Amino acid sequence: MRMADNRVVQGRMVTPKRLAELIEGESVMDAEAIADADRECPDCGSDDVLTVGYMPGVTSFVTGYKCQDCDWADREE
Repeated sequence: MRMADNRVVQGRMVTPKRLAELIEGESVMDAEAIADADRECPDCGSDDVLTVGYMPGVTSFVTGYKCQDCDWADREE
């Protein structure tokens, strides 16, 4: 994995898979590269929101969103 794929979230460096696990609340099968989301965090108002696409299971794909500054996370199936 390239280092550029990793991002800092709430003071910790995370991989795409780890970011997906933070959003999902459990382990995931696979994750795509992390990208900046074009949205503000509804909890703290920060515009430092990341997005990651991932597979929590064999038959589903989820787009997850996570604020880099606070605990807020969301997902869309």
